[in-house]
Amino acid sequence: MRNLDEQTVTQAVLDLLAGTPDPRLKFILTSLITHLHDFARDVKLTEAELRAGISFLTQTGQKCDDKRQEFILLSDVLGLSMLTVAMNNRKPRGCTESTVFGPFHVEGAPEYANGADIANGAIGEPCLVRGTVKDLHGAPIAGAELEVWQADATGNYDVQYPNLETHQGRGVLRSQADGSFEFRTVVAVAYPIPADGPVGDLLRATARHPWRPAHLHFMIKAKNYQTLVTHVFRNGDQYLDSDAVFGVRQTLVADWVKQPEGGYTLNYDFVLNPVG
Repeated sequence: MRNLDEQTVTQAVLDLLAGTPDPRLKFILTSLITHLHDFARDVKLTEAELRAGISFLTQTGQKCDDKRQEFILLSDVLGLSMLTVAMNNRKPRGCTESTVFGPFHVEGAPEYANGADIANGAIGEPCLVRGTVKDLHGAPIAGAELEVWQADATGNYDVQYPNLETHQGRGVLRSQADGSFEFRTVVAVAYPIPADGPVGDLLRATARHPWRPAHLHFMIKAKNYQTLVTHVFRNGDQYLDSDAVFGVRQTLVADWVKQPEGGYTLNYDFVLNPVG
């Protein structure tokens, strides 16, 4: 491997992968290295630019902790998250569409009974959320686990408050025998993704805004059905057509209906895709 040049170095690296025991890993690394080298040649990457890129990725890692995942945020704003979701969640027509997971899901959300208040003190106008979980034929799915999380009226998730000792605006509940579910929370609002780190620097450098349209996150699990990770977006939001993470699907847009006595209601039905 002596005297390698800008054309021969790629094959020299690929040759070293020949003994990789995992065929999928070998396939992925071969493609990654090939595309990375082709990219560097295509843009005539300078050494200073390579150092800047490495520094950017280093800072991205340093911004991650148990409450924030800057790499997910980076994947989101580059459209990679949504591309991967789309490729891996092809479903029959009529199933609820999937969208990005987002960086603010956490393990250990509190469990609630149907009808409970998952806001748990979160700031915002009250909202009653109702719906059903069904299969493609309209049959109810009982006992489906619905995990919900959202930002409050300030645009922050509970994990973004450093001194908050309890979860707010997130919880786990289960569908009833008829597939129905119901919970109380606060109205979802549009909010900017965190822009105080490397991802924010990237958005500013490319003249992009950091805003996401108002939405609720859902992750729904049921035996014999594909796990659904999705959002429900608020109709009329000004950022529906410019979501910073490319997550909007028209079928996921719903109306938050203002009630005469105060507060809002949201009704949305989920249709799960059977496994196999």
